Amino acid sequence: MALKKFGDKDIFVNTMRAFPNCEFLIYNGEVIYNQIPSQSGSRNSQVRNVDTGKGFISLYEYNIDRPEVSTGRFVGSASLPDTGIIYPWISKDSARSSFTTVGQTTYNNEFQYGDILTSSYPLSASISREYIPGAPHYPPYGPNPPGRYNPYYVSMRNKLQYYGVRSPWYLPDGPGGNKDLLPASIINIPSIFYGSRLKPGTMSLKWYFSGSLIGELQDSRQNGELIQTGPTGSPGSGSVHGVVLYEEGLLLLTGSTSLETHTQIGLSTYIPQTRYPSWLFFGAGMNDGVTQVTSATSFNSASFSMTFKGQSETQVTTMLAHARRGEVNYSNNPTFLETGQSKIFLTSSHVYEENKDLKLKNFVSSSEAYYSASFERQVFVSRVAIYDRNKNLIGIATLANPVLKKESEDVSFKLKFDI
Repeated sequence: MALKKFGDKDIFVNTMRAFPNCEFLIYNGEVIYNQIPSQSGSRNSQVRNVDTGKGFISLYEYNIDRPEVSTGRFVGSASLPDTGIIYPWISKDSARSSFTTVGQTTYNNEFQYGDILTSSYPLSASISREYIPGAPHYPPYGPNPPGRYNPYYVSMRNKLQYYGVRSPWYLPDGPGGNKDLLPASIINIPSIFYGSRLKPGTMSLKWYFSGSLIGELQDSRQNGELIQTGPTGSPGSGSVHGVVLYEEGLLLLTGSTSLETHTQIGLSTYIPQTRYPSWLFFGAGMNDGVTQVTSATSFNSASFSMTFKGQSETQVTTMLAHARRGEVNYSNNPTFLETGQSKIFLTSSHVYEENKDLKLKNFVSSSEAYYSASFERQVFVSRVAIYDRNKNLIGIATLANPVLKKESEDVSFKLKFDI
């Protein structure tokens, strides 16, 4: 069948924007992601080989239900045993290919030619929390040794200054006090959960005490300010208790107002004694090392919920393949010809000639029983092949159900794929 060239208006690229929902529940040192329970496999206690009880998810979901056991085989040399687990590896050779995490100096000096460089799967991620106790925790303040400075806060301070144009609550020395000196809590959300950014206006943090909601923060103004919106009349209601860095997936909570003033509970390893609940301790137990053992027996009275929407952009290529009337009217399928015909007219040591009078099978349906309708060229299109400019096959689109193409009709096929 003759090849057809895509026209100028037959190929275009657009962006598909999606807003995935994410929900995290934190209780007693456990993190539950989108209400997914811990799943055990037939050969492994964790079917995805990641701790789902801590809210971890597996990128690409490699090594599903694969136990790590010795197979008795070796990779490359006797020094690299095979454990039955999928992992990426590369050999150092003249191509000088390496992992991006291996620096050029390390690659040149610490590996010999023929050495096998390996990494590991699964690649996993989960949300985490970093509590910053009383200050100072930024270099310009005081004679404290560098070990006192919190690297998490130092790394995000420039961004806080930059996003001050959105709201003055971002500024390190903005409303609510000097963030360089105040205790704070940083919540880190890896981009695998949200895509390119957190969607403004969708962040919601809920603080539960003994099963009752005592506080909720929302970025209702869509400018990064985390405002306490409920319960109505609760301590700190209507005030800003933190900010959201949408592009970086970070939350900085600085609110120290007590949300409940009747019972104190233990929520941090940095503060052994019990304290009243506040937004500084939101998410205690979120992969931060805080457990009932390290804090206090009242730790399991607190539970937390964090919900938001992400924002991801996917580039989508759309290709329109047209079958015009009078075109695409022949098939190489043997059933397209009537049976009992000789396809070869003449063959010898010098000549090969096919039969030019081959008859096509008439499979046009008729509304009358036992009656053959008039002959008409038609085919069933089941696949559309895509070739590059050098006529190399680069893709095949297979239809779920073959499409009838009559000679008197125009048919267009829309092909879409993500870049």
